[in-house]
Amino acid sequence: MEAAVIQGFHDRIRAGAARGGKPNPGFRPLGFRGLLAVLALPSLVLGVEELPTPPPAPAGVQAQSSPVAAVEKLRFPGIAIHLEERCVDVEASVCLRRGLLELVACTQGTKEHESIVVVRAKPMHLHAALLLLGARPGSPARRQQDGAQGDRWIDVPPHGGPVDVFLVLKGEDGKSVEHPISEFILRSRQRSDTSASADPVPKLPSHTFLFAGSVVQGDGPGPRRYLSDNSGNVISLSTFGDEVLCLPSIHTQDNDALPWQVNPALLPEVGSNVLLRLRPQRPPAAKAAADRTPPYSPSNPIQTDPRK
Repeated sequence: MEAAVIQGFHDRIRAGAARGGKPNPGFRPLGFRGLLAVLALPSLVLGVEELPTPPPAPAGVQAQSSPVAAVEKLRFPGIAIHLEERCVDVEASVCLRRGLLELVACTQGTKEHESIVVVRAKPMHLHAALLLLGARPGSPARRQQDGAQGDRWIDVPPHGGPVDVFLVLKGEDGKSVEHPISEFILRSRQRSDTSASADPVPKLPSHTFLFAGSVVQGDGPGPRRYLSDNSGNVISLSTFGDEVLCLPSIHTQDNDALPWQVNPALLPEVGSNVLLRLRPQRPPAAKAAADRTPPYSPSNPIQTDPRK
């Protein structure tokens, strides 16, 4: 029963891929009820660590529910979800300070030789955490047959909701400082780029990536696979077709043409623990509504959290 529920959950998330890359018009970001539905699944199915159940409320006191309280009922290993700050923090460590890049982040034992950080979380759990913040999944880049000419294949660029990516490091005063990931990525010196530029080695122009959402694969009975869990491609600069987050267009994997390299200026030594912070951007309409709404208060369970 639980496997069927999780299967349907992923079918709904990935339905856009079956429509030729167009977003599922029936999909909406998870609200409070959707969040509770996800949390109601057994921890064995989701692979999460559930916190001990709190004691029941005293007689005559009505228990209150809120998104914050619901999220506090569980922990995705290596992930912290901050509803009030509307971001996801992922435990990571620096794995590269010199060399060409294909990824910003990968999982352990996969592509540490071409990624800035390695994360300790499962990509599927990261996907779920972004959903809980209302991020909209899309689809990685892929190839498909041209409808008009069935013998021709065309490249379809990725799409998905925008997510800002940061590294959180300790400053000289010991306080945590949030840095856009673009500060750690430079244009590769190996490229024969003769375009005029005031900066001889420009940085990655943006720290905003797309929530492509990897790919759920498998037909018939039995569990499906979340491909990023196998490949380790969490946040990509090159195009792999199974990453969780990616750049807005298609980029080469050819080592002779990789456009980006590590900028070690602010980066700690290899092995240093850092936080990878992901913050989904609000759609303009939702942001305007949040600006007009009083701050959310967990003490009022009837009130809707405008940050969702």
